Amino acid sequence: MSQRARTRPEGSEQALSEAYDTALLDLDGVVYAGGNAIAHAVESLATAREGGMHLAYVTNNALRTPDAVAEHLTELGIPTGAEDVITSAQAVARLISEQVPAGARVLVIGGEGLRVALRERGLEPVESADDDPAAVVQGFGGPDLPWGRFAEASYAVARGVPWFASNTDLTIPSGRGIAPGNGAAVEVVRIATGAEPQVAGKPLPPMHRETILRTGAERPLVVGDRLDTDIEGAFNGGVDSLLVLTGVTDGPQLLAAPPQHRPTYVDADLRGMLTGQPEVTEAGEGFRCGGWTAKAGRERLELDGDGEALDGLRALCAAAWTAAGEGVCELDGGKALARLGL
Repeated sequence: MSQRARTRPEGSEQALSEAYDTALLDLDGVVYAGGNAIAHAVESLATAREGGMHLAYVTNNALRTPDAVAEHLTELGIPTGAEDVITSAQAVARLISEQVPAGARVLVIGGEGLRVALRERGLEPVESADDDPAAVVQGFGGPDLPWGRFAEASYAVARGVPWFASNTDLTIPSGRGIAPGNGAAVEVVRIATGAEPQVAGKPLPPMHRETILRTGAERPLVVGDRLDTDIEGAFNGGVDSLLVLTGVTDGPQLLAAPPQHRPTYVDADLRGMLTGQPEVTEAGEGFRCGGWTAKAGRERLELDGDGEALDGLRALCAAAWTAAGEGVCELDGGKALARLGL
């Protein structure tokens, strides 16, 4: 089925860890939450790795270095080297290096992850708009980033210096709730200057290109919990994806997903990498998966049968996405989802 015409989740007779050579895994909401490993993540990743699947961890967080991320994963029981971590800082540093002279100065508004990535590409991080930078790069700098850093970026951008952003995620999860992300900081400079940055992170192509260049993946599978970054990034890269329901995406959001947000596979958690995926088939006017049949009625999605809740969700996705065509499904799926406990 074409990636751009997905109307139902796909099935796989093989375990996904066998069907794909590399898993491109998001971190927060997939591998860990609040810094702690998500249930079944450690064991599932170990089994996939032992079976020969290459595991790579792909994050829009430009603050932490690959070494720091790898150390954290290893502490959680997931042995990881820095070479297995790909960050939006690395993606934006490559993007900049292709547009400025070798050794050029780059004004950094962000943290150590950006500085390390720039040096890796032979660029010199600087701190002031008066240091004659050839580019400005903005990435998440943590809660203690001084307000004056945004002014420094604005001075340079207003003078015509090219502006780059690691990513534009408006929010990030924290232990205390949802906090402003790098996208919110980018808005500050945009408002002050009227300029638009070049953006590298998920879901845009520079990030996907960076992951392929660094992993050498031939049959990659993107694994994520967010439709608007992980799944859309896979869509933009033309590769398959697995949505796990351990993070931000819930049933109603999945049913209403427009074409670019529809995953290839859906599963509860990372154990879904170790199994095949059930096929969703046409059944009369609806779709069947496992013990469930779903169809689109005049005003609502209708579900009949019993069995595994995820099979019912997959069947509902097929009914909703087909009814939506190339738009967003507006049919009420609340009653059907409630029956599944979703």
